[in-house]
Amino acid sequence: MANWFECKVRYDKMQENGAVKKVTEPYLVDALSFTEAESRITEEQRPFISGEFDVAAVKRSRISEIAFADDCDKWYLAKVAYISIDEKSGVEKPIQQILVQATGFKSAYDNLLKFMEGTLADYDIVSIAETPLMDVYRMKVKE
Repeated sequence: MANWFECKVRYDKMQENGAVKKVTEPYLVDALSFTEAESRITEEQRPFISGEFDVAAVKRSRISEIAFADDCDKWYLAKVAYISIDEKSGVEKPIQQILVQATGFKSAYDNLLKFMEGTLADYDIVSIAETPLMDVYRMKVKE
């Protein structure tokens, strides 16, 4: 089971008009701890950012699952109502947060339905909203 952490990276970004502006962008990282999440986001972002950057924040995400889709560039947060049991505490969780990769709202809805196809429980889609996430980094599998 993945442990997702939201990491915010702050750096100087070149704007289209040539001006340099300090920005903070959120990313999602699969890691075992806060320390590993910070290390992984630093490693992942180093090739893409010229100059200095820092990890402004790391927090545990409440996302339970992620529906990945090829050739999609946006991330949508879907809140889905169905009962599941938290593995650690044994408590029922009525609302699940599922991150859906898509190109737009309609494809996010379609990708979510496709992702939920094998679900035996009845569920209701409570909401779907675009997130500011720039990218999601899964744990690398060693071959």
